[in-house]
Amino acid sequence: MKKTLITLMLTSLLSSAASAQWVPDLGDGTYKNPVLHADYADADVTRVGDDYWMVASSFTHFPGIPVLHSKDMVNWEIVNHIYQRLPLGKYDRPVHGEGSWAPAIRYHDGMYYVYFCTPWDGLFVARATDPRGEWELTQMLSVDKWEDPCPLWDDDGQAYLVHSIHRGGPAIVHRMSPDGLRLLDEGTVVYHDAKANPVLEGMKFEKHNGWYYIFAPAGGVSKGWQTVLRSRDIYGPYEARRVLQAGDNGINGPHQGALLSTPDGNEWWFMHFQSKGVHGRVIHLQPARWTEDDWIVIGEDPDGDGIGTPLTGGVKPSIAGGPFEIKIPATSDEFDSDKKGLQWQWMAHERPEWYSLTERPGWMRLYVEQCPSEKGNLYYAGNLYLQKFPAPEFTVTTVVEPSFEAVGERAGLLTMGDEYSYIAVVAGENGKQRVAVVTGKNDKLAVTPRERASAETDASKVWLRCEYLPDDLCRYSYSTDGETFTPLGKPCHVAQGTWVGAKTGIFASSPNVVPSHGYADFDRFIVE
Repeated sequence: MKKTLITLMLTSLLSSAASAQWVPDLGDGTYKNPVLHADYADADVTRVGDDYWMVASSFTHFPGIPVLHSKDMVNWEIVNHIYQRLPLGKYDRPVHGEGSWAPAIRYHDGMYYVYFCTPWDGLFVARATDPRGEWELTQMLSVDKWEDPCPLWDDDGQAYLVHSIHRGGPAIVHRMSPDGLRLLDEGTVVYHDAKANPVLEGMKFEKHNGWYYIFAPAGGVSKGWQTVLRSRDIYGPYEARRVLQAGDNGINGPHQGALLSTPDGNEWWFMHFQSKGVHGRVIHLQPARWTEDDWIVIGEDPDGDGIGTPLTGGVKPSIAGGPFEIKIPATSDEFDSDKKGLQWQWMAHERPEWYSLTERPGWMRLYVEQCPSEKGNLYYAGNLYLQKFPAPEFTVTTVVEPSFEAVGERAGLLTMGDEYSYIAVVAGENGKQRVAVVTGKNDKLAVTPRERASAETDASKVWLRCEYLPDDLCRYSYSTDGETFTPLGKPCHVAQGTWVGAKTGIFASSPNVVPSHGYADFDRFIVE
């Protein structure tokens, strides 16, 4: 009887722990979509041998372009970033909506390549012999309004690059040097039909059975579809076909991603994103198949018209050596390493004076950074330590011990988007302090953020919590013993950012003009 009760309790605890995270692998040979319920926007994937490597847009968050690894296209972990910073001083401060857009990853002749554009700075390529190692970043071309490049090395060794233009435009193909580092011509427009395929972007170059294919989403991020162009000649003419569009299961705008095969070549799969509001662009996995006349069909196509609709899940890819270990991208952090967790990003180029993981081992020390010129508006602060939303609903808890020098300094738990909110310990007059909930937003007039609720506390250590709820709301609470949490203020609105989902994280800041040596130590950041 006792053994049975203990077994039931352990089973319940394990089930509760698993349900605390979004786990797409259901453990019985099937999976659920999305396989990544987080903002891995514009993801592209390549298979090299038995390994799948994913990259995704980072926009103005650093380090940039995460690298994820999988053995089965369902279980993913973050293993690296393509760059720590861009060779442009403008990103020393937040430049919302800019930075890296829609990267493409390919492998050729022993080298991994990642191509991407920034909206106003040009075309970049990064190369590495090991995706987990250091990448060499090169700005290939200074040009504006290019987007979404992808290379193709043809059977004869010739190299090409396809890209589009801002707001979605023609498909443009360039010849490229075999080493992938130089464009050799001004480019040729190979397809443009603004009526049939408006907002054509996110291009991916493929070759199959002697056909050249350009996979390109059209119709816009939230309401669009997946178009495929094909031609026997790389310069066209290309015929177009819609191959994937929304069905009736709520997966809107299914498009832009990667066509993949299993290592044995017997199965084909397509990874695409879905625009999901504050959660950003989450990633789905769909079965795919080639028709006898060499068109691809993605998802389910019961009427046989060649236009598939996305599935909410199904049987996992059949890959030798499986089933593989269930993995999810990192979220919680105990700060017990002297290196930053790969789930974290700043809102601008990192500065060493922002933080320390060694001054107090086991804690993340954030130094109070001035944010006076915009009256303390964190929308313009680069020193925000943030990560993606990892699930439809979740709770974050952190512990902070502040060591402030001046009135107004603050440190706490943040929800960031075009509107933001936070709960923080705030230094007051005469050595007093309070816990406050504050809201702010993207405002060119730099309006002072508004304090919504507060409570005085003399505790040296404060637990801060945020519950992320349905309907784009979050609720803050605090505790002085880590057990009893007191709600503070009404639920706050959660907003997505510019081209990105909302993020959660921690910060230390000051609205004062005078520099400070204040800081705050965070003991852990737990996501449940």
